[in-house]
Amino acid sequence: MKNTFLIVLCLFSLSNSFSQEEAPVEQEVDSLYKEDQFYVGVTYNLLIQRPKGVSQSGFSTGFHLGYIKDMPINVNRNVAIGVGLGLSSNSFNQNMLIDKDSNSNYTYTVLDDSEDSYTKNKFTTYMIEAPIEFRWRTSTPTEYKFWRIYTGFKLGYVIANSSKFNSDTTIKHSNISDFNKFQYGFTISAGYNTWNIHFYYALNTLFNKDAQLNGSSLDMHAVKIGLMLYLL
Repeated sequence: MKNTFLIVLCLFSLSNSFSQEEAPVEQEVDSLYKEDQFYVGVTYNLLIQRPKGVSQSGFSTGFHLGYIKDMPINVNRNVAIGVGLGLSSNSFNQNMLIDKDSNSNYTYTVLDDSEDSYTKNKFTTYMIEAPIEFRWRTSTPTEYKFWRIYTGFKLGYVIANSSKFNSDTTIKHSNISDFNKFQYGFTISAGYNTWNIHFYYALNTLFNKDAQLNGSSLDMHAVKIGLMLYLL
């Protein structure tokens, strides 16, 4: 009987010890929290204000990633300014051939869209981007899933570009001087938690005044619609 009592006492002590170790630790509340975030996005890219005869085909994609520094501007810290830095690549599948003439000047020609006339024709830009956002959200120091609306402005600098045409022959060009180096536009991202709808509207043209199609400037603007993921 005495041995049984000692065994029960030992088991009770061990149980109490484990219970104490597994007791939840109270989470410290960070009243000065920030929503510093990495972002990753994919967009469908559109060309607007296209010259007559120019059309898009296939799926034109954009890929975006970077980091945004969050700077709250109110006591509740649910309103903030965000400033970031990132990279972006954007392709545009369309029927406008970019080539060079005998004087090494770039030329622009609308291709015949008949079946099998060509298999691929696109141009691509690669940019360093700096998003600037006015950020509203329903976050709290302890709530990590929340609604958000981030509006703002995105500055971009084209560090490289290329064009590619595939048919019986292949025509490639890179570092085309007719692209505008600086790109900028209005942005808005809205959604819940990680997943957000993203919209970008360019406020300047993709090409500078040297790019001419049938004697007229290529005043095309980019519009991007897709998903943006914000990751802490």
